[in-house]
Amino acid sequence: MRVVGTSPPSAPPPGAARKGLVGAVVTALAAALLALTPAPEAEAAPVLLSQGGQATASSQEHHGTPAGSAVDGDPGTRWSSAASDPQWLSVDLGAPAALDRVELSWEAAHAKTYRIELSANGTDWSTAYSTTAGAGGTEVVDVSGTARHVRVLGTARATGYGYSLWEFKVFGTRDGGTGPVIPGGGDLGPNVHVFDPSTPGIQAELDRVFREQESAQFGSGRHAFFFKPGTYDDINAQIGFYTSIAGLGLKPDDTTFNGDVTVDAGWFNGNATQNFWRSAENLALNPVSGTNRWAVSQAASFRRMHVKGGLNLAPNGYGWASGGYIADSKIDGQVGPYSQQQWYTRDSTVGGWTNGVWNMTFSGVEGAPANSFPQPPYTTLDTTPVSREKPFLHLDGDEFKVFTPAKRTAARGTTWAGATPQGTSIPLSEFYVVKPGATATTINAALEQGLHLLFTPGIYHVDRTIEVKRADTVVLGLGLATIIPDNGVTAMKVADVDGVKLAGFLIDAGPVNSPTLLEIGGQGASADHAANPATVQDVYVRVGGAGPGKATTGIVVHSDDVIIDHTWVWRADHGEGVGWETNRADYGVRVNGDDVLATGLFVEHFNKYDVEWYGERGRTIFYQNEKAYDAPNQAAIQNGDTKGYAAYRVDDSVNTHEGWGMGSYSNYNVDPTIRQDHGFKAPVKPGVRFHSLLVVSLGGNGHYNHVINDTGSPTSGTSTIPSTVVSYP
Repeated sequence: MRVVGTSPPSAPPPGAARKGLVGAVVTALAAALLALTPAPEAEAAPVLLSQGGQATASSQEHHGTPAGSAVDGDPGTRWSSAASDPQWLSVDLGAPAALDRVELSWEAAHAKTYRIELSANGTDWSTAYSTTAGAGGTEVVDVSGTARHVRVLGTARATGYGYSLWEFKVFGTRDGGTGPVIPGGGDLGPNVHVFDPSTPGIQAELDRVFREQESAQFGSGRHAFFFKPGTYDDINAQIGFYTSIAGLGLKPDDTTFNGDVTVDAGWFNGNATQNFWRSAENLALNPVSGTNRWAVSQAASFRRMHVKGGLNLAPNGYGWASGGYIADSKIDGQVGPYSQQQWYTRDSTVGGWTNGVWNMTFSGVEGAPANSFPQPPYTTLDTTPVSREKPFLHLDGDEFKVFTPAKRTAARGTTWAGATPQGTSIPLSEFYVVKPGATATTINAALEQGLHLLFTPGIYHVDRTIEVKRADTVVLGLGLATIIPDNGVTAMKVADVDGVKLAGFLIDAGPVNSPTLLEIGGQGASADHAANPATVQDVYVRVGGAGPGKATTGIVVHSDDVIIDHTWVWRADHGEGVGWETNRADYGVRVNGDDVLATGLFVEHFNKYDVEWYGERGRTIFYQNEKAYDAPNQAAIQNGDTKGYAAYRVDDSVNTHEGWGMGSYSNYNVDPTIRQDHGFKAPVKPGVRFHSLLVVSLGGNGHYNHVINDTGSPTSGTSTIPSTVVSYP
């Protein structure tokens, strides 16, 4: 047993200074001798192998002390057994390893007599160490041998309680080095459907999944369709809830449909305002009728698409539709929003744009209409200040890889038309392919090991925070993979490091209140990430709807230079578990970091402020908001002397901030007499500027007194006519 808690003296012994000359001579002689002696082969240093491994135990004291708590890396959780002898705890290392030592961190209820045992198969055990004088506390035990399974077997307790371990750590090496405990790569699971042009029954499979997902707004199904490069004839891919479709080439034109990728609203009587949570990416379309229909609202991205014709953004019959997002796409013909109330298009090329209702915003779009807000309601920026496209899965020969596009500044047009896409391909072998049933402990162990994360379609409950600590880590979800935090934890936290890329997943609040659901950087983060910012793309947050959910704040951004590129942060106004207190969530997005850019920010229905901005030099291009429908009365939203909480508030301490194309809507359908003093609140300073603002009352359900601060005409009546401010101040 090693002695722990001792250290070498911090000061040299007396007389050390007088020995300097002798020491120099000895050192020179030793160096000469070493030059003549062959260097020993380097040996790999032992590493922690057990963390996140599959742990089992002979018994468990109660539900809060499972076996896995002893190998989760958290010194505040523990395994404890029944109060009897013998008892054991075992961990599967995942593969055979050459062992070096075991560290036991006991609670007061420790073992007096115990053995460390090894096994290749988890059945036949041999003793590597034994003692009858266990001291408790932290014990470090030298062991040797090769094994996949390691256990501690207690045969005599030191107290009248059971055995209780905070941590059970096994150190060693694998394959002569520090090879991965958790393997990267692997198959993508049953809900990732991969086709090539010769695959039979493609249309039948698309239709089957669509029948399941067309109206499954809060269902558990999750699907991703991938098409290998080639040409596919007679395709009509109708895309329902939690369904994504994509090509597997590096460019959209590598995978061509002679057909359509369609979203319509027949399931909802022609109303497209609830066509959420789906996506289309990296495909070229030759629409059958010459025009493809994509009638969606929030959380439905259209990325890296080439439509060789027109694009219709309204449902059949031109029913209501409420907002969407296009990026890095080329539409050869005209885009017709028709009944779409608002829309944002970024870094794309369009052949024309037919109309606008309330708020059509463009940045870096070739062919976009000229800036003319409010009539027609076009807000147009020539370029996007900073952008980096979403990571995506592709094939390199027969090998799956994830392509991470390069950052662009002053971007305009697509990344791929007439050019070689710039970026990096990461082999799937460098990803932990996460499948339903994976625990947060295993996910974190994979991250600690240096793997990226690829969440396959499914629903993931996590009982502890997913911790993304390594720079340039990619966390990519397929088929709107959904993460649900249990027991009030934060679902995911990202350290204040460069280049982390989060994309393509949904965080759904659990029934126990979480203080936050997603955090980027920790409090006090201050590192400069301008050269390599973190990105948050098609990452959605939901509180309620699929069941009771609560969170104080949806997303908190502490880091500087973060790019939030298309998110919908939604406190549910319909579905299950919905009510003013039932799915309580006070704040949607809070930005503390400096130089944060939001492109396509959708935040709705929070009990207090939907967006609060504290960082300097923040910018938002396109903002869509609805205030909470279900406020019971004026008193429920009273904010001191102010009527209502602003949809978007810039703190008084901020000196520089800018926003373009921003709207807030009231639909106080429980108490239509409620009034909001304003939709937007900001300090009156030369560096704080807004362009193309609007507020609108939906059918007279509540009203705004002003647009921003005390500026802008009030809304009135039931005619749903926006009140606008072209520029502020």
